[in-house]
Amino acid sequence: MYDSTFKRAVVTICDYKPNDGAIGFILNKPIKMQIAELVADFPEFEAHVSYGGPVSTDTIHFVHNVGELIDNSVKVMPGLYWGGDFNKLKFLIRSEMVSPENVRFFVGYSGWEPDQLNGELDAESWIISEMDPNYAFNNRKNKNLWRDVLTLKGDSYSVIAQMPERNSNN
Repeated sequence: MYDSTFKRAVVTICDYKPNDGAIGFILNKPIKMQIAELVADFPEFEAHVSYGGPVSTDTIHFVHNVGELIDNSVKVMPGLYWGGDFNKLKFLIRSEMVSPENVRFFVGYSGWEPDQLNGELDAESWIISEMDPNYAFNNRKNKNLWRDVLTLKGDSYSVIAQMPERNSNN
């Protein structure tokens, strides 16, 4: 991946349809803002925001692990839901039924046109890994998430994980 946006990025795919494309979020690119700084009527909440990707950077998205509480959530996998009723989320936060450990916010998203992601996978532009929902919720500030994910894959990926960002440092 030559685009610096995705350099050492850990991306979770939340929606994939062959005829529509794919939508995902970068998990390891935090920005120094709180959600209340971006959404005027948002309740006081210590949740950090991450850069989700280069598409529609004027939009806010969220993933969470309380799908049964937020109407219209999309189940991505057990323990990981995408979106849902934003007003219900704010109500649950005000009611202290959702904590910062339950939700992750993103500015923008990563998107692929139909067949684009498959083409990138065929070109081996991405390394595929099993998704653990904890990557989304327990690693908010973890700048080492990319390295940690590759290390867990083992074999040659562990070696890649230890390489410096700039090859000239070898």
